[in-house]
Amino acid sequence: MTAIGARVPRKEDPRLLRGRGRFGDDFSAAGQLWARVVRSPIAHGRVRRVDLSRARRADGVTAAVAAADLPTGLAIPVRLAVRGIDLSGYLQPVLAAGVVRYVGEPLAVVVADDPYAAEDAAELIEIDIDEAPAVVDAEAAARADAPRLFPGGNVAADFTLGYGDAETAFKRAAHVVEIEVAIGRHSGVPLEPRGMLAEPDPGTGSLAIFGMTKVPVFNRDLLATMLGIDPALIHVHAIDAGGGFGVRGEFYPEDYLVPWLARTLGRPVKWAEDRAEHLVAANHSRQQSHKIAAAFDAGGRITALADEVVHDNGAYCRTHGIAVPELTVAMLPGPYRVPAYRGRVRVVLTNKTPCGTYRAPGRYEGTTAREQLLDVAADRLGLDRIELRHRNLLGPAELPHHRPMTTLGTDVVLDTGDYPALMAATAAEMARLGYHAQASRPGPVDRLRGLGVAVFLEKSGLGPCDTAGVMVGETGAVRVLSGGTSLGQGIETVLAQIAADALGVDPQAVDVVNGDTDLQPAGTGSWASRSTVMAGNAVHLAASAVKARATQLAARMLEAAEDDLVVTGGTVSVRGDPAVAVSLGEIAQAASPASPYLRPGEPAGLAAHRRFEVTHMTYPHGVHAALAEVDPATGRVRVLRYLVASEVGRAVNPALVEGQLRGGAAQGIGGALLEEFSYDESGQPTAITFMEYQMPTAAEIPSIDVLLTELSPAPGNPLGVMGAGEGGISAAGAAVASAVRDALGLTGGVERLPLTPPRVRRLAETGQRRKPGRP
Repeated sequence: MTAIGARVPRKEDPRLLRGRGRFGDDFSAAGQLWARVVRSPIAHGRVRRVDLSRARRADGVTAAVAAADLPTGLAIPVRLAVRGIDLSGYLQPVLAAGVVRYVGEPLAVVVADDPYAAEDAAELIEIDIDEAPAVVDAEAAARADAPRLFPGGNVAADFTLGYGDAETAFKRAAHVVEIEVAIGRHSGVPLEPRGMLAEPDPGTGSLAIFGMTKVPVFNRDLLATMLGIDPALIHVHAIDAGGGFGVRGEFYPEDYLVPWLARTLGRPVKWAEDRAEHLVAANHSRQQSHKIAAAFDAGGRITALADEVVHDNGAYCRTHGIAVPELTVAMLPGPYRVPAYRGRVRVVLTNKTPCGTYRAPGRYEGTTAREQLLDVAADRLGLDRIELRHRNLLGPAELPHHRPMTTLGTDVVLDTGDYPALMAATAAEMARLGYHAQASRPGPVDRLRGLGVAVFLEKSGLGPCDTAGVMVGETGAVRVLSGGTSLGQGIETVLAQIAADALGVDPQAVDVVNGDTDLQPAGTGSWASRSTVMAGNAVHLAASAVKARATQLAARMLEAAEDDLVVTGGTVSVRGDPAVAVSLGEIAQAASPASPYLRPGEPAGLAAHRRFEVTHMTYPHGVHAALAEVDPATGRVRVLRYLVASEVGRAVNPALVEGQLRGGAAQGIGGALLEEFSYDESGQPTAITFMEYQMPTAAEIPSIDVLLTELSPAPGNPLGVMGAGEGGISAAGAAVASAVRDALGLTGGVERLPLTPPRVRRLAETGQRRKPGRP
């Protein structure tokens, strides 16, 4: 094992840093048309008229269509169906017909010779909407007297997860602590907005698609169903993507409109989203309110946990359905010993942009609520914050720990780890790096400093399976065909290392292709921190099979026993006599159809395709710590230091894992302090540019320390890996909230994220104070 665990440079970087990446807007086709989507300016109302006549007569316009021009009954189905709850009455139509339910909902689309003509013509479309009252508060929307957005009401789902007798535990508890906390609506806002090019072949009826990422096979199959054609006629090409984070790659209305227009018009159609569109059209996420309580015995040990969650899902249930709120309540107990638990969630629809996933969906929200509760509990019980957590963390002897719940269709089984040891290691690392000393050091006289700590439990490696192919060419070049997709996470590098490790070659000699539906027609994509676990282990199995086949053929070529051969440096040689060897390229030549080394019935070629299957997810975990400085007069919060400690089982490339953790922490700090989609009472979004939706810059993000551990390899896969894509963000909201609470000396929680200056100033003015503690 040499390539796995090495800090090799990213294979993607030479291409991307030289400007040779191929992103959605880089693709064009001869004779292409440009599409422009016309969106509702009203949050809620009945559509009386969409007049396309002037747009259709405009110069350069080929077509303008509204809902009446499309096949009837088009609605985008749920990809992740959970808990058997029927959401069919809450799905988003491709184009709104009778009713609009959020600002930005697609009403029509114009196709023209160039994007400027399309945009000009779009402004000629006359829209008449009979405006209705908007519902923008989820708590109010859940009431029986609220205006109905759907015939079935505004509550799309109401369900409870749990185990044990929580009610009795709360009655018998020595202490009960309860708080309320809300997490504001924000999203991934990737560097590259969405885009698509659909190129039809009138001769064959096929479609080439550029721009579908993340789950291309699912999207291909869904598109084929909606178009009424064979999936084999659709080729989704692998391209680069400027960030994913859960936002990109789901099936949106434009993913049907652009291909349908291309087939209908018989010409390539291209669409590129601008940032203003993105901020009102792409998935939002996070918005939840929690009423969370814990019961404790006299020794400060949790006897029960309960949470009432209201999840604001926006106007429709999109392709993720209710996966995010389900993950919230299923994962909320975290890595703690919780004898009884009850988590109820109501998924409420409002007149806002629909929600989906965003990096660590449900866990960022639930971790924030749980860890704030534990901070408040520690003060009320008179315990140190870390000590309270130590008393309640599951120990290694208690793992695997089975919780009688399911999420995403799999049982919750915490597989491996030493949570208390990682907590202790984090505390020691904070002391070593001077966090406590810096917190105690006098700063500006008008500033307060606080330390925050938060523990997280993640999930990764969602099955049921993924596929990969590995082949060696006659030059010795190795090619990997993966069911994963490249979203900037370094998957090309990681899969190259895994294949190189099995075949004994340099990772630079391995070419990786991700997300091409013709080359890997059964791939399941990259999401839920599953790429390394699922695609990586599929590659490992395929490469190991190629190695075994290469050894078998080399034994015939060298007239040696297979057990006497070793594979290293791109050759297969006799152990102890490296001069007696054949290269992988020579073995590939010997595997050609006419080769004398092939036995009757054996397949030609040096290649293997494998499927990796799992029945349970694996659970990365860790601790975040934050040192923050608060100006109570202005409410400004500055994060001075930040530490992420994370257990990943096994790091294929530690440098990439550390990069994922740092990037996630930066996003989490943004969501904790700055980013928020807000709406006025009429449902109009008030954050429609980066002037209002405030993204963190380098000025807001401190140097982020990382403590990466590989002490608990995952037992459920051959490589022992756990996903690392979400550990950097899961506890960021909780850690920053903890630090601000500590700085202000609050007795209660921080109440709401993001901690914007007005909210922090209000907490400083009205919050009950205590003597600041230290974790």
